[in-house]
Amino acid sequence: MSAEAGPARNGGPDEHVRRVRLPADRRTPAAARALVRSVLAEANLDELLDEALLLTTELTTNAVEHARTELDIEVEADSGGLTVTVTDFAAGPVEELMVGVRNVSSDITEVAERGRGLLLVDHFASRWGTTYLPTGKGIWFRLDRHDEAPPARTATAERPATATDPDGAGDDTPSAAAMSELMQTNPDPYADDPLPEFATGLLSRLAEMVGAAGGVVRLDRGDGQGSQLLARYGRHPREGNELLRVPLAVHRPYAGELELDAAPSAYARPLAVLAAERLSLHLENDRLRRADIRRSTWLTFLAEASELLAQSLDVELTMALIPQLVVPRLGQWCAVHTTDEWGRLRLAASSHADESVLPQLHRVLQETGPDSIQARLREASRSAAQVPLSGPMEGFAVPLIARGQRLGTLAVGRHQGHRHDPDEVSVLEDVARRAALAIENARIHAERRRVAHTLQQSLLPPVLPVVEGIGFAAEYVPTGGDAEVGGDFYDVVPLPDGRWLVVIGDVSGKGVQAAAVTGLVRDVIRVLAGDGKPLPEVLVRLNETLVERGSGRYCTLALAAVGPGDGDQLDVSLHLAGHDRPVLLHGGGGAAFVGTGGTALGLLDSIATPTADFPLDPGDALIFYTDGVTERRRGRELFGTERLRGSAAPLAGYSADVVAARLRATAIGFSVEAPRDDIAILVLRNDLL
Repeated sequence: MSAEAGPARNGGPDEHVRRVRLPADRRTPAAARALVRSVLAEANLDELLDEALLLTTELTTNAVEHARTELDIEVEADSGGLTVTVTDFAAGPVEELMVGVRNVSSDITEVAERGRGLLLVDHFASRWGTTYLPTGKGIWFRLDRHDEAPPARTATAERPATATDPDGAGDDTPSAAAMSELMQTNPDPYADDPLPEFATGLLSRLAEMVGAAGGVVRLDRGDGQGSQLLARYGRHPREGNELLRVPLAVHRPYAGELELDAAPSAYARPLAVLAAERLSLHLENDRLRRADIRRSTWLTFLAEASELLAQSLDVELTMALIPQLVVPRLGQWCAVHTTDEWGRLRLAASSHADESVLPQLHRVLQETGPDSIQARLREASRSAAQVPLSGPMEGFAVPLIARGQRLGTLAVGRHQGHRHDPDEVSVLEDVARRAALAIENARIHAERRRVAHTLQQSLLPPVLPVVEGIGFAAEYVPTGGDAEVGGDFYDVVPLPDGRWLVVIGDVSGKGVQAAAVTGLVRDVIRVLAGDGKPLPEVLVRLNETLVERGSGRYCTLALAAVGPGDGDQLDVSLHLAGHDRPVLLHGGGGAAFVGTGGTALGLLDSIATPTADFPLDPGDALIFYTDGVTERRRGRELFGTERLRGSAAPLAGYSADVVAARLRATAIGFSVEAPRDDIAILVLRNDLL
């Protein structure tokens, strides 16, 4: 199967085509799956659902991760099958979507990240290819109906019973392709191994040489299946006869022996020992090859488990994902318990290969007593060591420890008839370490998000003042990275002469340092304005403070002193320090920019901040904003100041809160992407009507 230049179009009256543009967002794979599912339902191609959803998820997830642009999804179904094309708008070769194995160590604890890229597409698709456009590149795949093409290879996955929906839209849900690959039960790569044939031939020659009536070779590979018949010749040796037994010289976990139903002779045993030694050499090769394949499989599993755990920064979702990784690959059931501040364990997530057993599992996990699973879990948490579990839910528990903190326990039940071998135990302990680190990272992120939200709220006034004849309204939208504090702020401050000072500003950068400078600017303005300093002096003193204590950060600022004027007018004295000019929205219609630009604060020792004085008639509104509005992007297109003025013009006559809310909605709706910068809008209106 090879990559082709472009998809073949069948056309015809039975064709179903859907096209949609989606953002570079974590929810895009779920939306693309929903689109593919609906087209398949319309075309009655449900037989292609699994492969189509798997490949669609893989292509859209890779495009979101690596291209980071909007995606065009085209889904075309006809009587013969389905074609899906995913196109991005990023420059660069399509090979960037393939991530190879890097720095893979033979040590099972040293695993690098790994991706599948186009390998899944090549494996499952009937045909696939690439397209190149001046604006970007695309990848398409074709799935033919099973009755019109060679049977397509499908991904079979044994998924555990769980309360979460792995295909749900709107969650921080990991790639469905990755989950499918992790859940698959790997086939035996040596199912057609010639070892049994070699052992049978060797046993036959040995039996003929010593005149044995029969013989067998038994082998136990230590995989929980016990001793198995590897080779047999003639009749099965009977216990009543005098049997010649020779153990096979193999290393653990392999063990076996050769049995011959042969008459005693001087050369029977030496020949049997010689045959057993030769067979042992082949068995050792088999053991080493299988150990290498097993280690490689676990390395892949651990690498992809790390990738999946790292995709979510939500604590609850991370804990719900852990049992899905373990069951049924590494155990019959799995339970994650977390520790509260008092050291008590709480069940956070659980899963069982048999959904009907989940209620029983929950009952057993809640039982108390000296011999209960709860007691064993507390022991594992206290001792920070592996503890065996007995009773109806046999298995073992390992502690969840990250950065020296005990977070809880991971309990895993063994499969029926199969005990965990040392390799599986090592892998489970490694999974526990990685899971604990993922949970701790998610908790740290949640704490950072909470602190950022609290700090951001402290930089904004809790409510705007209610003033007779003057309407105030504000809208604030933080950037998409909700764990960072932005530098945008606004304020309304009373002046000693009875006027009101309207302030909006933007401090360069983000984070705690930007927030500290923002708080400094806000407090200096409040103190100096409250002391009755003229606004030009306030700006000069603030500039000196930022040059001295701003840590190299600068600030753009717009200040407007508003007070009663002649008749029903309001007098406005506007000062701009490197900030965008506000929009004057006339009550009778029309909008224009007012004010003269000045020097941003914190860059130069001396600044220029021209003053613009003008009246605000009844019904007029003055709209202040930050560059998060004008620099909002849709691809390469900016929202811009002219679009802002055009959006404000139809809002003449509306109240301040309506104007602010409408402009916020217009700016947000301009692009499907999350805001890259904070959006702040402050509206001042003359309500003396």
